[in-house]
Amino acid sequence: MSAGTYTPRPGAAPLPRMIAAQTALETRMLLRNGEQLLLTVIIPTLLLVLFSAVDIVDTGSGASVDFLAPGILALAVMSTAFTGQAIATGFERRYGVLKRLGASPLPRWALMTAKTLSVLVTEVLQVLLLTAIALALGWSPQGNPLSVLLLLVLGTAAFSGLGLLMAGTLKAEATLAAANLVFLLLLVGGGVIVPLDKFPDAVQSVLGLLPISALSEGLRDVLQHGASMPWADAGILAVWAVLGLGAAAKFFRWE
Repeated sequence: MSAGTYTPRPGAAPLPRMIAAQTALETRMLLRNGEQLLLTVIIPTLLLVLFSAVDIVDTGSGASVDFLAPGILALAVMSTAFTGQAIATGFERRYGVLKRLGASPLPRWALMTAKTLSVLVTEVLQVLLLTAIALALGWSPQGNPLSVLLLLVLGTAAFSGLGLLMAGTLKAEATLAAANLVFLLLLVGGGVIVPLDKFPDAVQSVLGLLPISALSEGLRDVLQHGASMPWADAGILAVWAVLGLGAAAKFFRWE
């Protein structure tokens, strides 16, 4: 036995291991939260089943599920990357969790990376569940899966930036109220369930610039109409992603 065999080796774990551990923790916390599950899984699922089975909204020619499924996928991304992340991060900031984690060996940028990876893991589960339900309801998706993936990634970046910006600048209670209000408003006016062409022309031009509208319409162009890549919608999402993430990085307050 050589000297120093049992000598302690204090120090931080390798950075990739720390990020992976924090990502797993963030994902478990999200999946154990009943309110988060209601927002990210149950509400999108109920909306998909209800509006596909009952002819409440005129979605145009074709099966209702072909119109609704892309919009519900966009809603799932928004609910996780924006609403859920904003509320959870806002209360972590209020209770000093972020401040304590910021003083740990895990760098602050790595903590935000772990939160983003947790969002992506949750979204994968959402997409798989909603896709299975939509297929069972008779959905016939078209288009290039790579185009769908790019739109989902851009949408996640856009909504994550906006969610972190809200959580890092407003008080937790204000974030809770504002995030839920924005969720409801964009659910109604973002082309998720109600087609944008049902709104007045002047309103359509404004609503079309929203990230939820760009994501839902972009996914619909690919999955319902078989378009190769809706670059205009992707460009809108990219602009929102740059603005949101840039503003969050600049104005986010850890205390």
